[in-house]
Amino acid sequence: MGMPIEIEIVDDSARDTLESAFAYLVSVDERFSTYKEDSEISRINRSEIESDVVSVEMREVFAIAEKTRIETNGYFNIKKPDSTIDPSGIVKGWAIRNAAALIREAGYEHYFVNAGGDIATSGKNIDGGEWSVGIRNPFNSNEIVKVVYPHGKGIATSGSYIRGNHIYNPHNTKEELHDIVSITVIGPDVLEADRFATAAFAMGKGGITFIAQLSGFEGYAINVDGIATMTSGFAEYTNPQGDTLRQP
Repeated sequence: MGMPIEIEIVDDSARDTLESAFAYLVSVDERFSTYKEDSEISRINRSEIESDVVSVEMREVFAIAEKTRIETNGYFNIKKPDSTIDPSGIVKGWAIRNAAALIREAGYEHYFVNAGGDIATSGKNIDGGEWSVGIRNPFNSNEIVKVVYPHGKGIATSGSYIRGNHIYNPHNTKEELHDIVSITVIGPDVLEADRFATAAFAMGKGGITFIAQLSGFEGYAINVDGIATMTSGFAEYTNPQGDTLRQP
């Protein structure tokens, strides 16, 4: 779906599991990519597949999307203004969570999975330290403005500074989202972080308040003037331990 994938498993015997994880993510791309004409989602959008015969995976993603739409008061919606369906806002975090589960079920405890800034981590890095994630300066991609240590939680960043204005406000599709340029969310797992990060970005300047009100979530938003706002518990994840830096 047009994003780089990075997987690291801290074990020399993990080659087969690495290949299985990448193969799984390729299969997700084949099914859900809106850029592939023969994907299931593209065929659904062309009305070539009836709703009662879609795959189990598609049903699961649609159900999570609908749950998220309700929980975010409609700020997350996979139905686009042109009436097509784009589940990418769910699929990325969902796929990374599933790939991480595949690695864990194979018996590996120490790993890092990153798809375009949606990140799942577990255990320690190769040096025995905490995995860390660098939040980029949205106005200078070569600069890191904050280093975060997820401590096994999921982390996701939504913004307009890399892919442009690909997120919209479903309540006002003509509105330009310019209040904030980046919001990073830490949640119980990468799927939870991802789905609420997307919705929070669509909310504009009110997004960080929405995250602050969610139990078990923390956030860090950067507005158009370069001013950062973080939730009260976000500082707990800036503990300067470890020495591995990753950039979403």
